[in-house]
Amino acid sequence: MKYLHQILGDYLSIRRGLGFKLEREGVLLPDFVDFLEEAQSPVITSALSLAWATKPANAKPYWWARRLGLVRVFAHYVHALDPRTEVPPYDLLPCSSHRPPPYIYTDQEVVALLAVTDQIQQPFRTQTYRTLLGLLASTGMRIGEAVALNKTDLDPDEGILKIHKGKFGKSREVPLHPTTCRALQDYARSRNRHFHRSTSSAFFLSLRATRLIYSNVHFTFFQMVDWAGLADRRPRRPRIHDLRHTFAVCTLIDWYRAGLDVESRLPLLSTYLGHVGPSTTYWYLSAVPELTGVAVERLEQSLGGLP
Repeated sequence: MKYLHQILGDYLSIRRGLGFKLEREGVLLPDFVDFLEEAQSPVITSALSLAWATKPANAKPYWWARRLGLVRVFAHYVHALDPRTEVPPYDLLPCSSHRPPPYIYTDQEVVALLAVTDQIQQPFRTQTYRTLLGLLASTGMRIGEAVALNKTDLDPDEGILKIHKGKFGKSREVPLHPTTCRALQDYARSRNRHFHRSTSSAFFLSLRATRLIYSNVHFTFFQMVDWAGLADRRPRRPRIHDLRHTFAVCTLIDWYRAGLDVESRLPLLSTYLGHVGPSTTYWYLSAVPELTGVAVERLEQSLGGLP
């Protein structure tokens, strides 16, 4: 079984070299190989793949299908090295794709989230999270991109943030609103006073003068949602990633209301957000009722009251 662990290591290394982060695969696939080892199977089989995929009995069918999908891609790779490998059929766990609807924050809810950072108590940590959330809300950046920012990535003279670790390894420059740029500069000065001997290159620092940990940020945000009284929102509990959705939706709504040609401007928004292409951004048009309503309003105005 050691050879499967070696093959998995090579597989993850090759795909990451191509720009894939594989955070989920990096956790689940080693568990799958351990499962094969416990079953004393020297090769991947469809039966064992199915057994592992459905192992969390209380999970939803969609999650089972996602787990099996990860195995299927890995099995294709292994099959090229070991013909005994069985690649699980696509229809073994049929499940329609599901993308949870985004939660769109109101301006008041964003203000409430920023306000409850005071409950964190430690002043520097409060400033860190207030600045971090303000950055996410005003730019639509991914939380992973914000955590990965370095001190040298802020260009205050040009009012630009340089993102080097975007999705699929893509880099881009994000123009900032002057108020956002000033907030980042204020934080940087406070950070440098607080940790004047820090050797970390990270822009946002923890109380230990180290880069913020992704999972810890999510846990703190989970608490903040409770403090702000937003935990019972529908269609589901708000996530930190929904600040990105909110930025995209509000930008599109503003363009519609301003009478701009939204279709021609979508590539600009896609580039700003770091999407692979406009097709990803188009998802918001069908996923958010608020956008549909604004689009219908604009259509009615253009028809001029025609039946």
